[in-house]
Amino acid sequence: MTALAICGGRLVDPAAGIDAAKDLLLKDGRVAEVAGPGKLKGKNGVEVLNATGLVVTPGLIDIHVHLREPGQGYKETIATGTAAAAAGGFTGVAAMPNTTPVNDSPEITRWMQAGERGAAVRVFPIAAATRGSKGDTLSDYAALKAAGAVAVSDDGRPILKDGVMRESLAAAARVGLTVIQHAEDTRMTQGASMNLGPMSFKLGLRGMAAESESAIVERDIRLVAELRDSHPHLHVAHTSTAAAVAAVRQARRNGLRVTCEVAPHHFLLTDEHVGFYNTHAKMCPPLRSTADRDAMIEGILDGVVDAIATDHAPHAMHEKEVEFELAPNGITGLETSLGLSLRWLHSEWKIPLGRVLSLMSAQPAALLGLKGRGTLTAGSYADVLVFDPTAEWTYRATESKSKAKNTPFDGWPMQGKVRWTVSEGRVAYAGG
Repeated sequence: MTALAICGGRLVDPAAGIDAAKDLLLKDGRVAEVAGPGKLKGKNGVEVLNATGLVVTPGLIDIHVHLREPGQGYKETIATGTAAAAAGGFTGVAAMPNTTPVNDSPEITRWMQAGERGAAVRVFPIAAATRGSKGDTLSDYAALKAAGAVAVSDDGRPILKDGVMRESLAAAARVGLTVIQHAEDTRMTQGASMNLGPMSFKLGLRGMAAESESAIVERDIRLVAELRDSHPHLHVAHTSTAAAVAAVRQARRNGLRVTCEVAPHHFLLTDEHVGFYNTHAKMCPPLRSTADRDAMIEGILDGVVDAIATDHAPHAMHEKEVEFELAPNGITGLETSLGLSLRWLHSEWKIPLGRVLSLMSAQPAALLGLKGRGTLTAGSYADVLVFDPTAEWTYRATESKSKAKNTPFDGWPMQGKVRWTVSEGRVAYAGG
């Protein structure tokens, strides 16, 4: 692999406590040297990226994406999904197991990581917690981890049986994996297609009560408490309700290892954005009330929220162009996450830049135990994002690298333009 120097930029590395002018030397897929401006020792004869006026930071890591392969390549492929990730500044994505067939085996886990998939950035498979994600028999966690799985989850099929969830938490703890739960009591949400509230009443749609999320979170936390001595790690996916965030907050105060993530659409939008049956605003969990949205922001501000994740869920256009109740849940998000987070969390709500970037890099890496990721200290992986923090631009879905265009953020103003994404020392995206 050729060497690469990134010079003249402002290095923001929250995990290392660095926010200063620094130059980087990348060699053989790793960070070889970090030095003051103009002081790199191994720079001679090396290709140089001029980062003057730009921020240099660890590549972003998305711990919740759907890449649709194997089996659903008409929606997205690993190649197109990771191309979108690179364009959005991500150097690593954790792919959920709701594929066809479900990723519940070492063979599928390895298949997703094979070079033949054409991934632009690193793929970290999340394997199914139970066989076929049916919620009954546990998958082989040790074998899955050996094949490269970084966590287990049944994703959109929550583990409802208390005994199975207890077994999952205990088994995952034994091999050092995180259990990621889609917190939804589907016994309470059958036939529902949006949040329960005035807007669902107005549109004549059956709504999902906030309690359908918080009840599962509270149940899972009780199980974590019962298994305290085995130190299980529960991670709540795409948290969307005030009650769920409050439950995670209390669990942490009680010394339990319970973490959570929030997606940009849940800290920016409300169920009012469903408007006149807009299927690009249909996802699960659904867009919630203003109070719930504000609780997501509060959770980010006070540190309860551990990561910003996109829940990138691509669908073919014809699948979304149907009646609201029939449309599949999900939106794309890899190319809008950074721009939205910088525009709103940093510029509007004044969260320090390093904190925002930590929520999208260092903290996700720590949650999944991705050693050598989420930082740019010497010896770490050469995963780098270089962006212009002042650039303002407008997102156009038609220009997406993803196969899918199902987003509520088409035409939205963004801040922070990706100039280069470098994955393990190789330029995966160059934005000009």
